[in-house]
Amino acid sequence: MTPSERDRVPEQHQGQSRKKSDVTRTSDINMTTTASGIPATRVLGVPVSTIDMTQAVITILSWINGGHAHYICVRDVHGIMRAQEDAELVEIHERAGLVTPDGMPLVWLAHWRGHHHVGRVCGADLVAELCAASIERGIGHYFYGGKPGVAERMAAALSARFPGLNVAGTNTPPFGVISAEEDAAHTAAIVASGAGIVWVGLSTPKQEYWMREHVDRIPGATLIGVGAAFDFYAGDVKRAPEWMHQRGLEWLHRLVSEPRRLWRRYLVLAPKFVLMVGRRGFGRGA
Repeated sequence: MTPSERDRVPEQHQGQSRKKSDVTRTSDINMTTTASGIPATRVLGVPVSTIDMTQAVITILSWINGGHAHYICVRDVHGIMRAQEDAELVEIHERAGLVTPDGMPLVWLAHWRGHHHVGRVCGADLVAELCAASIERGIGHYFYGGKPGVAERMAAALSARFPGLNVAGTNTPPFGVISAEEDAAHTAAIVASGAGIVWVGLSTPKQEYWMREHVDRIPGATLIGVGAAFDFYAGDVKRAPEWMHQRGLEWLHRLVSEPRRLWRRYLVLAPKFVLMVGRRGFGRGA
């Protein structure tokens, strides 16, 4: 990013970036980079970017300013575990511009490996940060996904919270497989909107596959899979209190809120993740 581009980043991001811009030097044998060249550490074979929220926002704004198309996987333990049984999903993460550490276990693991600057970059918070940072730039936001009416309510809620937000469009695709003609029409609408950011809420792993297939068809846009953030902002699902976020307990709030849908994710896959990473020594080959 050039000095002039950095000057256009909101002041609150500039200050935080200066504090955390120097990536901690580590002997992490899992180090790699994303497709855009951002440092990452492999977790059970999946690259997870060693970044914080400030770095994520600055990176995305630089892509949009430069007209570079990328997609972002917002990654939690559930997504890591899904990738263990899906080699193609791992490859999708390899091609991502960023793979943000959503779940606190991924942040703690990064700290254990010596990346002490890493912070949580979850989908709902990234939505808010980018909406705030994009207003003066006039960057358009397109909301693609969710159940019927959810994308519209999400856009309305964000417009009320961030006056002047440029909502380029919304669309809720039908559940299930759509025809090539329908897909082409949806994609053409996104391109015609001129959106710089496309929020994708199709759930994992469907949204990751969609982004991989469409990133080259939507020039200059950043596609970001945020799943549950659609329901949060639409008001259909209540987020955990801030104190639970800070202590890594948001999973408990979600489990209590949606036990039938999420019990396997948190009571089976999460413990399995800990065992698998532990067997590989956490930071010594996980």
